[in-house]
Amino acid sequence: MTQDDKTRITVEIHNKSYTVVGKENADHVRLIASLVDQKMRDIHGGNQQLTTSELAVLTAVNTMNDYMKLKEDYATLLGSKNKEEDK
Repeated sequence: MTQDDKTRITVEIHNKSYTVVGKENADHVRLIASLVDQKMRDIHGGNQQLTTSELAVLTAVNTMNDYMKLKEDYATLLGSKNKEEDK
């Protein structure tokens, strides 16, 4: 991938600007940044004493937990679908 193939977009997460460089389109990057920002605001709302680093780690842990639950649900659905097809 060349530099020309990459999108560069500046987003704001938890009142700080970040430049994201990648191959995703700008709308997708903005959506992801918005979701991260909202998750950080939700967590911060429950504990105002968290440092930005602590908040970032808790956001990552919560997000990974959500991802793993979805992944497990997806595997369960695939298993159910495969059982139905075997009948």
